[in-house]
Parts: sequence; C-alpha cells; structure tokens
Amino acid sequence: MGRPLWFAAGAGVGVYAAARARRLADTLTADGIRDRLHGWRMGARLFAEEVRQGRTEREVELREQLGLVPPHARELHAGGTHRREVGPPVTEEEN
Repeated sequence: MGRPLWFAAGAGVGVYAAARARRLADTLTADGIRDRLHGWRMGARLFAEEVRQGRTEREVELREQLGLVPPHARELHAGGTHRREVGPPVTEEEN
C-alpha cells in the first residue's frame, strides 16, 4: 500500500509543479507582462470611477441634508449628468 500511494502523490506533485512552472513562464513573457499591466490599469480605472461616483452621491446627500440643494436635483445628478440646479428654473416671465 505504501509504494503506490507515494507514487501517486509524487505524480500529482509533479503535474502541479509543471502547471505552475508553465503559468510562471507565460507570465514572464512580454505578452504576459503587458496583460498584467493592462489588468492593473483597468482595475485602477474602475476603482477610481467607483470612488468618484460614491463621492458625488455622498456630496448630494450632504447638500440635501444641509438644505443647499432641492431634492429634485438628486434625480438630475443621478441620471449621469454633472449639472447641478441650485434653484427652480427661471421662466421668461421672471426676467
């Protein structure tokens, strides 16, 4: 029972080591490094966008709590436009 068990364990470790070595070799090629850098750049871009969106949402919430922006401005801002309305729209009669 001992020899077949150790043979199977050794074969399994050998297959695992070969797969890890092949993955490391692929990572160290020019294409692998380029792909890794592209992934990091994309991750940083997504993270920055999420931080920017969260900051904007929190700013709108704080402005509403402080009474600086009317509640309908939240829908305008949530729609993706970065336009802020400070007061009601001006009509031609008011000019």
